[in-house]
Amino acid sequence: MRIQVWTDFVCPFCYIGNEKLKRAIQAFEHHDQIEVEFKSYQLDPHARYEEGKTMAESLSETKGMPQEQLKQMTEHLTTAAEEVNLTFRFDIAKNANTFDAHRLYQYAKSIDKGSSYMERVKKAYFTEGEIISDYNTLVKLAEEVGISKEDSLSILQSTAYSDNVKGDIEQARQIGIQGVPFFIFNNRYAISGAQPQELFAKTLETAWAEQ
Repeated sequence: MRIQVWTDFVCPFCYIGNEKLKRAIQAFEHHDQIEVEFKSYQLDPHARYEEGKTMAESLSETKGMPQEQLKQMTEHLTTAAEEVNLTFRFDIAKNANTFDAHRLYQYAKSIDKGSSYMERVKKAYFTEGEIISDYNTLVKLAEEVGISKEDSLSILQSTAYSDNVKGDIEQARQIGIQGVPFFIFNNRYAISGAQPQELFAKTLETAWAEQ
């Protein structure tokens, strides 16, 4: 069975939703016959890192969101993350453009390191306060999952894999995806958002029974 997942590194619901999917797959009888393919998506193509500002401060300015509303939102997300053993540190998370991280992901996917790279970069962003638009940071994270420094730098310092990222985003537009995470099971069943683990489990069973 093939599951396609459109996701962005800075999307909290993507991180939580993928963890729920992963748990549902682990508990599924045919877990060893399931392939998960991540697809690139950008929540904000114009996002950028601003030195000295946390993600929350940047969001408050760019979205015009009151600090109190932002505080309530981040507290809710932090609690939701804890329920699946993820740690969100919005107090140190840095706003960043994710296009280059996605380009390097596309290469990682081509050498069967896509999932490990995806998880490592998300953890770096949400838990460790890393600037995931910074080339040195991306090279370091890629090295940790077995991607050579030379390969990573070569890709980041060029425009390599840009078309792959744009292709995923265009495919999402054609399908009608307007937000992430978005999961498609065997090109037939779709789930939008970080839904309960039980829904992922039920959809796995339904899609498997029909294939």
